[in-house]
Amino acid sequence: MGVVIEREEWALTPLAYPLLSAASLAAVLLLPCFSPPSHSTGGAAASSSHPPSPFDVGTTPFLRFRRAFLFVFSLASVAEGIHSVFGEDEFTRCGLGREQMASRLAAAAAAALFLGGLSGVVSDKLGPRRACIFYWTLQLAVGTLKSFSGLRCACINNLISALASSMFYFCFETWFVAEHEKQGQKQDLLFDSFWLMTFFESMSLVGSQGITNLLVHDDDKGFLLPYAFAALLSVVSILYIRKNASSTTHHASVIGSYQKSFFAHVFRDKRVLILVLAQASILFSMSAFWFLWAPTIVADGRDAQLSLISPCFLASRMFGSISFPWFYGATAPFRNEDSLTTAFITAGIALSIVAYDYQEIGTLVILFCIFHACVGFILPSLARLRTMYLPNELRGGMMSFSLGLANAALFIFLMQGAYHQNIANSTILGFAACGLLVSGGCIHMLRRRRKHPRQDTRSL
Repeated sequence: MGVVIEREEWALTPLAYPLLSAASLAAVLLLPCFSPPSHSTGGAAASSSHPPSPFDVGTTPFLRFRRAFLFVFSLASVAEGIHSVFGEDEFTRCGLGREQMASRLAAAAAAALFLGGLSGVVSDKLGPRRACIFYWTLQLAVGTLKSFSGLRCACINNLISALASSMFYFCFETWFVAEHEKQGQKQDLLFDSFWLMTFFESMSLVGSQGITNLLVHDDDKGFLLPYAFAALLSVVSILYIRKNASSTTHHASVIGSYQKSFFAHVFRDKRVLILVLAQASILFSMSAFWFLWAPTIVADGRDAQLSLISPCFLASRMFGSISFPWFYGATAPFRNEDSLTTAFITAGIALSIVAYDYQEIGTLVILFCIFHACVGFILPSLARLRTMYLPNELRGGMMSFSLGLANAALFIFLMQGAYHQNIANSTILGFAACGLLVSGGCIHMLRRRRKHPRQDTRSL
């Protein structure tokens, strides 16, 4: 008599997607009704009975630039998503084992650690527009190489992709802030743009999964359409930036020697060092999550459709970014530092529960959604504080320095945990949780030192 092994499959409730979508939509639609009148005008006459949405606030040139910028930024997010959506499956198709995967990922982290740190300084020297063109050139190179199945497993692809990903955040953020300062807009519009960037990035990552699923059918024919599509997006973006983007060049020489300025504004300013630590902790926790969430879920022993779960995480991140404008400004219930501290602590507690080896899939999904909602709130909040405490001419170097710290920790855990198997996955998540909790305490200390030397008088 044969033994029948029953397979139990865990399914996500169908109500998760409409609930998250409805919550995000309600937050966007209700925001203008609770915004103060000064936040609604944006320098242009607006009807008091119909307050404008955050998408329509600002002067006409600024609105035109922001819409074009969000379009190019969304294309970059789609390209980033296409390169990361295969994940471990791509290494498996190349015939790589666990140790080989870990070594390649560690090499990519090392490349992002050293080359990525220099890219921030180079970006500050070249200017944001040229930095964005260089970023798209890297995306074009890796997309072209991966389009051919014979070159997809080349080690150079991981190095180029890691360097491009390390530049993703700071080159676009610096470009937008530079253009914002050039046009002399209010800081409230800049802060709205930060959460819009996080919102559009999450939405584009969801779209990249759908695009990849549509184009992946030709995977075995020697020419990989998803990567070719990413290369096409790179060409379109490079041409668009060269033709339409204004040459907003800013050099570190404006505030003196770059090295002296960096030491003065970053290493000798405890407030900026706190932001460096906070940024590094959230970047490391995000990387650790995307490496470990799938094995953590399947450790329950039941089958689960991971491709249906990951969109919930991105939707939660969208909801967190939309929550950001509700917690800053004159009508906010708490100071921004208080809300940010709460977000860091909540994210740390969520990961610490997971690190305690909790294996119920439903609970894990809820905790991961809470973590991503906090990430969606934390990213624009840190961008806001960077604008207040740091000259924009040093933004790329400061953000690449934070990324370097995160990649250093990631390199160590990849080598010791994944390659040598000396560290358990729960330990890595626990370390990430501790980093978030410590960052929450540091942000609380930042409130005591709260001084805004670069507070723009236009926002008062």
